[in-house]
Amino acid sequence: MSNPPFGFGMPDPDRYGENDPSDQSGQQSQGSDPFSQLGQMLSQLGQMLSQAGQSSGPVNYDLAKQIAMQRLAGEGGKQVGFTSTSVSADSAKAVRDSAHLAELWLDAATTLPAGATSTEAWSAKDWVEKTLPTWQRLCDPVAKQIASAWTGALPEEAKQAAGPLLSMVDQMGGMAFGSQLGNALAQLGADVLTSTEVGVPLGPDATSALLPANIEKFTEGLERPSSEVLVFLAAREAAHQRLFAHAPWLRQRLLDTVEEFAHGITVDTAAIEQLASKIDPSNPASIEEAMSSGLFEPQTSAEQQVALTRLETLLALVEGWVDVVVAEAIGDRLPGAEALRETLRRRRATGGPAEQTFATLVGLELRPRKLRAASSLWSQVGLRHGMSKRDGLWAHPDLIPTAEDLDNPEEFAERLGQGEHADMDPMAELLRTEQDAGGPVEDTGGPAPGDGGDDDQGDRGDDEGGDQGGEAR
Repeated sequence: MSNPPFGFGMPDPDRYGENDPSDQSGQQSQGSDPFSQLGQMLSQLGQMLSQAGQSSGPVNYDLAKQIAMQRLAGEGGKQVGFTSTSVSADSAKAVRDSAHLAELWLDAATTLPAGATSTEAWSAKDWVEKTLPTWQRLCDPVAKQIASAWTGALPEEAKQAAGPLLSMVDQMGGMAFGSQLGNALAQLGADVLTSTEVGVPLGPDATSALLPANIEKFTEGLERPSSEVLVFLAAREAAHQRLFAHAPWLRQRLLDTVEEFAHGITVDTAAIEQLASKIDPSNPASIEEAMSSGLFEPQTSAEQQVALTRLETLLALVEGWVDVVVAEAIGDRLPGAEALRETLRRRRATGGPAEQTFATLVGLELRPRKLRAASSLWSQVGLRHGMSKRDGLWAHPDLIPTAEDLDNPEEFAERLGQGEHADMDPMAELLRTEQDAGGPVEDTGGPAPGDGGDDDQGDRGDDEGGDQGGEAR
């Protein structure tokens, strides 16, 4: 956890703007009029207070949307050739044409059918509006846990004395979270390239979406034609959509893991009491030092580490599969495909502004740390056993590789081909084992793959699935 969620800690003045979701450029305007700054602060405060009673949840999402839209509207007019508020007809047509071509190429590289029923070109404002429902699912568990942790830290006498004031505190907390979320969404909306770039399908189901204005900015300095970059990104978006449509359990598993991580957030009340005794109200420097000391940050528990490991493994498997499938689909069709592949790998693995903003907002790094290992694993499975067996592993969560398998991709690929029943359908074997045991059979939402793994895979799904689900995925 590189950054505490929802502003638990104060920003480092030596790294101002680097992880601050409220400052997209990472630079403070030093020459601005202080009266203008004061006016902006009072205006934003007035907006927050006017909406204080409009939200009863842990995050004021109406405020978040309003702030994000205002920031994007203001920033869209500052850049020549870039607009965050609308998409031209030419850009929309280019996105649809690129997606159509990418789907044709993907048909030969994977057995999973097309997952998107529509392809859209989004502006940054479109992205904010259409991904907000998913952000609510991601942020609510974190905000609720933070709010309850702080409320729970109050002595019982203080709670009774506060009475109705506690509800006002909750509203102010929802406004604060909403303000931070709005600033973060504005930065993310101006940076993300597709609806699935952060690793979680944020947009509506079966909708493939690209952001042409952001892609135009991303293309600058790559020395590749913009049409080539657009087709490559369209192929990645389409591959993500195919995977999430074929494995409906995957989206829910990712969201559940974020919620599981949030449930482990706690506040060290003893440390807060100790720190409070050292604060001199007459000395602002002591307050700033206390806020930046790190004692207000939540501690990562063992349960949270398990959830984080599971999330990193899932993200690595998703990104690795997409990386391999897109590389096979594009092949030699795009001259700069390999360079673009490496650029996207680095962007995804090291984390850009979007990654830093998400880490600050939710407290989780959606970073597939074993991306190259996952790519190697899927590539070896495909070469040794064919794409049908490779893609068939996504039919059930107990069939996918584990964190340990990512450490030994060759061993996993070799194990798939061992055994007396190496050509057996893994999904059919898993279902048969569960039925024999009298347990429930999970509905995966899709047909069993026609070509699959072996007895060992089926046994692993039954005997070890529970342990691995809790420790590895």
